Amino acid sequence: MSWDMGLALEMLPDLLEAFVKITLLVTVVSSVAAAVLGIVWAILLREGPRPVSAVVFRILDIIRMTPIPLQLAAVYSFLIATDVSTLSIGIVVFGIHYSTYMAESYRAGIESIRPGQWEAATALSMSKTRTWQAVIIPQALRATVPSLGNWAIAMFKDTPFLIMISVPELVTVAQDLGANNFSYFESITLAGLIFLVASYPTAVLMRKLENRLATY
Repeated sequence: MSWDMGLALEMLPDLLEAFVKITLLVTVVSSVAAAVLGIVWAILLREGPRPVSAVVFRILDIIRMTPIPLQLAAVYSFLIATDVSTLSIGIVVFGIHYSTYMAESYRAGIESIRPGQWEAATALSMSKTRTWQAVIIPQALRATVPSLGNWAIAMFKDTPFLIMISVPELVTVAQDLGANNFSYFESITLAGLIFLVASYPTAVLMRKLENRLATY
């Protein structure tokens, strides 16, 4: 099997387009949604009324323990008769799925804050909202940012599961190009390299950030 550079250069624009318009878009938008939802779940689990927090805990557990391809297929089959696009379904499912993991990271960050911080806020007569905004969330975020970055990278690597709902992400396009040109070697290799080039620097950056935050 030999590498055909001409064929590879011919495939590259289509692969990069699929990467930017689908894979990267889903990762970025879903990561932001997951980060916001995750902190909402974490606060509800700690501060919500017991029945509410118990229900949220069970729902998050179910989502976390169910494979994301199954969730994609289930939501897609439920919304198949509507005008909701498959890309929107993918973004929502990825955002909710990974928010459950990010909620655990936030919870660990919140639990790591010393009880004295809560007591000091109470002694200063700070409201609950003000305590969360000014004391708890900033410190919890500092402790959880590297973990959130790692979940975003994991999400990025899971985007090929979008094939379950026929979203033409990077790997799907690579397979189609391979089939059209009767050669998967160049298309699959290029798709793998694009994933590596995009994820490796991010992983290195997360490790450096984690080490830097650990010194504070």
